[in-house]
Amino acid sequence: MKDAPFRIAFSALMIWGAMATSASAKTLNIVASFSVLADVVQQVGGSHVQVKSLVGPNGDPHQFEPSPDDARNLKDADLAFISGEGLERWFEKLVTASGYQGTPVIVSTGIKLRERQRKGQISDDPHVWNSPLNVLVWVANIEKALSAADPEDADDFRVNAARYIRELRDLDAYAHARIAPVPAQQRKILTSHDAFGYLGRDYGITFLSPLGLSTETEASASEVARLIDQVKAERVKFYFIETSNDPRLVQQIANATGAQPGGKLYAEALSRPDGPAPTYARMFRYNIDLLAKAMVPASN
Repeated sequence: MKDAPFRIAFSALMIWGAMATSASAKTLNIVASFSVLADVVQQVGGSHVQVKSLVGPNGDPHQFEPSPDDARNLKDADLAFISGEGLERWFEKLVTASGYQGTPVIVSTGIKLRERQRKGQISDDPHVWNSPLNVLVWVANIEKALSAADPEDADDFRVNAARYIRELRDLDAYAHARIAPVPAQQRKILTSHDAFGYLGRDYGITFLSPLGLSTETEASASEVARLIDQVKAERVKFYFIETSNDPRLVQQIANATGAQPGGKLYAEALSRPDGPAPTYARMFRYNIDLLAKAMVPASN
């Protein structure tokens, strides 16, 4: 067969090309501080990234205590992403312990932060991801960092980011559609700590909580008493516990006020893969659906 040498040469060329493409493909080893952020990085990075989350599913990013394995993972990372704004106060010590030589990407840079005053001190609210509009800023910062680390795949990062931005805008529209029918005076919820301020701002929901911006804070007896009076005065009908922290205090307040349980909200962590909130998008929809279901019956 006269074309046999050609076919052999062509096959060899194709195999060499496939091997060259595989060799040139780059997978970035990424560490993200907590599971919500890890998912968003994965959405933008796609097949070009391998993401490890330091704080796992259902974990509390405020009170996290890193392990030696976390230090090793960070040291080996090509890039590290944190939310910033005081959320991961443990991260600086982890950098020192691990010997990580890079500069972490602070994805919340550029977000207009919500300020809260407690016991005479003003603090920025770090729970920015509970607004999809804030996560748009995350996506831009993540795409920029990934493209700088892996310029050859920048086009893919840009396409992934554009797709995810559309999904985030759909989430925002979905939340407005679910919450809008609820009368404004009934959009009041009792939760464990002040983690849903951005969600409340965007969709007109008032969240009351005994703890401040961090689960590391403590509420005094007088603060709890004042909150009980406020919950009664404002006729707050439902309370929610959070999957990542201790529910006992909010349950104590609910028992004193008659507030009924509405379920478990995912404030600062995703669920495990087989749970109801394994991705940021599913977490946000799950929270909105649960809140809307609790508030709507109160209008009847």
